[in-house]
Formats: sequence, C-alpha cells, structure tokens
Amino acid sequence: MAEKPPTTALPESGRDTIAAIATAAGRAGIGIVRISGPNLGEFAAALSGKRLAARVATLSDFRAADGSTIDTGILLHFPAPCSFTGEDVLELHGHGGSVVMQMLLARSLELGARLADPGEFTRRAYLNGKIDLAQAEAVIDLIDASTIAAARGAVRSLQGEFSREVKALLAQLIELRMLVEATLDFPDEELDFLESTDAFGRLDRLQQRLTLVFERAQQGHLLQGGLNVVLAGQPNVGKSSLLNRLAGDELAIVTPLPGTTRDLVRSTLQIEGIPLHVIDTAGLRATDDQIEQMGIERTWREIERADVVVLLVDARVGLDEADRTILSQLPAHLARLTVYNKIDLAAPPVDSQPPGDVATISLSARTGEGVELLRRELLRIVGWHPAEDVFIARERHLRALAETRRCIEVGRERLPQLELFAEELRLAQSALSTITGEFTADDLLGEIFGRFCIGK
Repeated sequence: MAEKPPTTALPESGRDTIAAIATAAGRAGIGIVRISGPNLGEFAAALSGKRLAARVATLSDFRAADGSTIDTGILLHFPAPCSFTGEDVLELHGHGGSVVMQMLLARSLELGARLADPGEFTRRAYLNGKIDLAQAEAVIDLIDASTIAAARGAVRSLQGEFSREVKALLAQLIELRMLVEATLDFPDEELDFLESTDAFGRLDRLQQRLTLVFERAQQGHLLQGGLNVVLAGQPNVGKSSLLNRLAGDELAIVTPLPGTTRDLVRSTLQIEGIPLHVIDTAGLRATDDQIEQMGIERTWREIERADVVVLLVDARVGLDEADRTILSQLPAHLARLTVYNKIDLAAPPVDSQPPGDVATISLSARTGEGVELLRRELLRIVGWHPAEDVFIARERHLRALAETRRCIEVGRERLPQLELFAEELRLAQSALSTITGEFTADDLLGEIFGRFCIGK
C-alpha cells in the first residue's frame, strides 16, 4: 500500500515551479494539468504516492492533502533536460471536467507551484535553449491556424525551417562582416583584398538569398494573418449578394431597398488555404439617416485597415460620378479593384479601367458567373504563389527582413567607404538576429509571450 502523501507544501527548492491547465476550458474526455520546475520527483510522489519512471505513462490516483482521491488518471514525468521546457515537467492527464481540473490545479499550488503566466512554459523553453524565438512564435501560430495550409506552415516553422534559413543568412552576413572588418586594419589593400576573397560575390549571393527568404516569409504572413477585403460601393449594387455568394451562405440580408445594410457583416473563408476576411459594408452615399451615417463611418474605418478594397458598380449604370468620388477618397496606398456586378441583367460596360485600379472584373453575384475570377484576382493582387515550402512568418519578421535588406543596400551604396559599409552590415546583422532571438529586448519577449494562453 502506498504511503500517505505529506500534507505540507514542498521545500524552498519547489517555489520556481509553475502549473496551469493546458487544455481548453469546458467539458471533455481528458484534461491536462502541466507542471514545470526543478526536481519534480518529490512533487510527483506527494501527488501520487509513487516514484515515477522517466517518460512512462503511469496509472495513478491524484491525491488531496488528506489522502483522499481527487481523480484517477495518467501521470507522466519528463526529467530535465529532455522536456519541452528543459526543466522537469509533470503532466496530469485526468478526466476533462472543469471542476476536476481546478481541483488538480489547486492541489499543485498547495504543493508549492505557482500559477503560470501566459506563455510561460514556451518562454522557459526559449530561455533554456530548447527552441529559438521564431519557433516559440510558431507554437501559437499552430494553435491559431485557421486553415490546413497555415497549420502546415506553422509546423515547418516550429520544426526550425524558418530559423535555419535565417541562421544561414546570418552565417553569410557574419562571414562578409569578418572580411570587411579585417580590411579596415590595412587601408592600402582594402579593395584588392575584398576582390581576392570574393567579398562582392558573397554580397551578391547574400542579397539574392535574402530576397528569396523575404518572398517565402511574405507568403507565410498571408497564411498566418489572411487577407482583409472590404466590399464597398453605393447602395444596392450587390455587396451583400456578393458576400453571400463568396461565403456560400445567406449571411447578409438582401432586399431591393437601398440602404438595407446598416452595419458591418463579416465572413472568413478560404481560397487556396489563405484566410479571406470579407467585410460587407453600408452603401456609401449622402444621407440624413443617423443610423445609416454611423454605418458609413464604420465603412471608412474598415477601408483604412483593409488590404484590398473591392468597389462594386452596377453594370447597368457603369462607373458614374458617385463611384469616381468614392475612388478618389480611397487611400492612395490601398490595393483596389472595380467589380461590375449584375452582368446577368446588362452587358458589361466599356468603361476604361479607373486610374489606380489593379484590375476590373465583370460578374454576377446572383448567378455566380465571374466570381471564381474574382477569387483568383484577389490572390494575385497580394502576390500569392501556391507552394509546399512556405513557413509561417509574422509582421515583425517581415520588418526585420526588410530592415536587413535596407541596411545592406545602403551599405553597398556607400562603397568604397568601408567604415560605413561595415557599420551597415553590423546593423543588418542586428536586425536579422531579432527573428530568432539571438539579439532581442526584454519588452519584445514580453509582447510575444503575453499573447499565449495560460498553460502554454
């Protein structure tokens, strides 16, 4: 018969131990409480009355302080350093009721653990060298993936594919810096030495590889964040009908009456694995209706945040002065295309493409004719190229890669002033290193891991 576990908390050494419920809240067949910290063998014995073998699933009663059974389940022990966090890790696999999970968590806290902060398990994995910063971000990207393509891209990043590309770039950059820095001590031989060591050829190859990595990262960013598309236009041009057609469902109310849509209607769908966040908006027109005015104000706010604006025009009327006024008010940087709707009722107009538009499309939201062309055009606008080797990337990754590329380009322009060239290479390395966390700031870490859920 197993000994009755102690009723007191663990000694001083257990106070760096963290615990959290690692499964989603609610009713489920199984729930997991995760614990990480130093020397958890005694912790496990106090909880179960057993000495656990490493990485072996052990059937166990989970005991309260008075020796009564809280639950019966599976206990797993992953000794350091062969665990996710690099510390000792315990996992309590119990029945997935919220009360049971809370009781197991409370017992863990009684034994000296503290409640983990959001993302703290993954943060410890990063700080203990189990994963780098890009891999840590891929954990939450995999959890949040809304498409199969996004999940696959996140797995590639989690497995280190993006990090390996960045580290390869860093190796090339450091090697080039080494050659440039070495010449600064021998000013009479600077250019001859750089030419003899193929420094400029190395620079070309570095820039080429950086361009390829940046393009793959852009594709991954699309998978991660998706595309925000706003349907805009005058009242009764078919915006709601087009949203319903794209979504394959009756999400928005459609009537012949202008001004039916007063508030924003949102839908997320997929095109080739890209999440497409489509927003149907109130018709843009002058109106004395206070509620409609509020809807129009919201429309313009969404347009400011959009990646693409689709301006719908009634094909029976063509592009009129009101449409041209809307086009003139769109942000200059915003990608936009004009869609002539209701071609089932009228032939497409012969109007020329409006200035600033990337394309014009004719379709019928009612019959579906031309809608597939719109889907393809939206992907083309943002530069999507279907590929199997895409890894997930975030906005900060793109900014770091862009800054790296900018520094290298500026440095090249400053040749043959090698001191300035060397400084730009140093800045490029600093920017690139922030992706994997080899060079970062504490506030950046806080921002990243603060987005995680408790227990991860």
